[in-house]
Amino acid sequence: MTKPSDNQGFIQPTLSGPSATLEASLSLAIHEHRLLPGTKLGEDELSDIFNVSRTVVRTALQSLSHSQLIDLKRNRGAFVAQPTIKEAREVFEARALLEPRTAHSAAERMTPDALAQLEAHIAAEHDALAAGEHGKALRLSGQFHIEISRIADQSTIAGFIERLVARSSLIIAIYWRRQSALCEKHAHHALVDAFRRKDGTEAEALMKSHLLDILTALDLRETSEPAGNLRDVLVP
Repeated sequence: MTKPSDNQGFIQPTLSGPSATLEASLSLAIHEHRLLPGTKLGEDELSDIFNVSRTVVRTALQSLSHSQLIDLKRNRGAFVAQPTIKEAREVFEARALLEPRTAHSAAERMTPDALAQLEAHIAAEHDALAAGEHGKALRLSGQFHIEISRIADQSTIAGFIERLVARSSLIIAIYWRRQSALCEKHAHHALVDAFRRKDGTEAEALMKSHLLDILTALDLRETSEPAGNLRDVLVP
């Protein structure tokens, strides 16, 4: 069974060289909630931490702003993006429109290899939870949803879902209610069971219910405080 890699899923870097490495490192830290929404990403500090030029840093930050993972604020610098409550609702409404039908299509196109890949995602997610790595578990959970959209073989819709899932990671980081926003074990297992039977109708219904469960697990009144020290977050 293939184990999901750290770079699998979510929007892949379009850069090359040091800028791509920096972009990938920051993206992973954001998706795993080690860099929380609102965290300032100082050019000088990043340049020092990664031993790269400020030009490399600016290029990476610009690319991350295109994927909406960070906000570039004039005369203030770069910050990990902070989706609003309104946007949080809109993102999950969009996912509820796209992902159930995509799950239906994925069930009809399911193969043994694709099923094994989804099972590997679940296993890796549960391992992360058992190890107390909740941010990693959330990232893997998002990758599970992205993988379903790819199995459905709908590349345009998969691109939309990839961006929505990435945005959802930021939303969960701000608004989650303790650990309840983590995808429940039974939800992903139930989806895989439907995929195994190639039951598109059941997969569609389960995905719709699953996304509603995630949304209701969020507290759209509270916000998180951003982490304050980039070096502590980014240096192993």
